[in-house]
Amino acid sequence: MPRYAHANPASGVDFYKVGPDWIEVRFRGGTRYLYTAASAGMHNIEQMQRLAEAGKGLATFISQHVHDAYARKWD
Repeated sequence: MPRYAHANPASGVDFYKVGPDWIEVRFRGGTRYLYTAASAGMHNIEQMQRLAEAGKGLATFISQHVHDAYARKWD
């Protein structure tokens, strides 16, 4: 899982992993979320992938747009 290269050290995102129509995000507390095109919409997945690659804005986007639209959660 690639480390999220966030410019803001207060970001909650630690690592991420992407696939063709999904993104898995691990937050600093260790909780992981899988967002899929089916659960969050392909447009949101593409935006989350762009933000993850850029290392900026992913946690904010999740909290504002897809917070509970995950397909799976691991504690």
